[in-house]
Amino acid sequence: MNEKIHHGRNIKRFREMMGIKQEALAFELGEDWSQKKVSLLEQKEEVEEELLRQVGEILRIPVEAFQNFDEEQAVNIIANTFNIEKDAFVGNSKPTFHINPLEEIKKLHDEKIALYERMLKEKDEMMARLEMLLNK
Repeated sequence: MNEKIHHGRNIKRFREMMGIKQEALAFELGEDWSQKKVSLLEQKEEVEEELLRQVGEILRIPVEAFQNFDEEQAVNIIANTFNIEKDAFVGNSKPTFHINPLEEIKKLHDEKIALYERMLKEKDEMMARLEMLLNK
C-alpha cells in the first residue's frame, strides 16, 4: 500500500470542511489567483511545499495535514477505534473523545468568521483606494 497522498484533494477536503469557497481561497492567495486556478490546484496530486504553506496559513491547517492525510487510512483507524469486539472489555464500550467536538466546531466557525471579516475589511480598503483614485 504505497499510494501517494493526493495534496490537491486534501486541500479541497479541508477547504470544504472549513466552509470556504474556491473564490474566497483564490482571493486570499492573491490577485493572480482565480476560482479556476484553485480548482486546478485541487486536482494536482503533488503541490509545492511553499504553496501548501500559503494555503495552510489561510485555512489555519498545518502543511503536514495536506501532505499526510490519507482518507482510506483515516477511515480504517476510525473503524478500528470504534469496532467493539466480543472479547472487548464491556466497560470500555463507549468512545472517549479527548477533544470536545462542539468546541472544535465553534473554533472552526470563529476562524471562518474571522476570515470573512478580514476579506470584507480588505474589500473596503480596496474600494476606498479606488474611490480615492477616481476622485483625483
